[in-house]
Amino acid sequence: MTVTTAKRDETGMERGTVGSANRGRLRVAVRTEGQSEIVTPAGELDHHTAELLREPLENAVEAGRSRLVIDCSSLDFCDSTGLNVLLGARLKAEAAGGGVHLAGMQPVVARVFEITGAEAVFTIHESLEAAMED
Repeated sequence: MTVTTAKRDETGMERGTVGSANRGRLRVAVRTEGQSEIVTPAGELDHHTAELLREPLENAVEAGRSRLVIDCSSLDFCDSTGLNVLLGARLKAEAAGGGVHLAGMQPVVARVFEITGAEAVFTIHESLEAAMED
């Protein structure tokens, strides 16, 4: 994936309008659109790859972008570690006056949220477009 970036932050994550990172089974793209930080994980979110998603979510909130939209349409798998990353981001975003919006979840990922009851604490949208309209 091509990365267009303004600078790197203190963690080395590329920041700017568009950024991406890759750790084997998970790729994470990040872009800012209006008041939202759109984070797109693609692949498998598990205990081996969760940090790759945690960093841009925390960086966004620390930078004052507390409306996080997670485009889950390319997320093939999410285990409890991945779920905990999203729950942690939700707490930080809400504490900063924002929230986490999940969009376009595949059935296998949606099932994890259903089984654990986590779907009740997130704003879930059918698509990224719907999340951006909210």
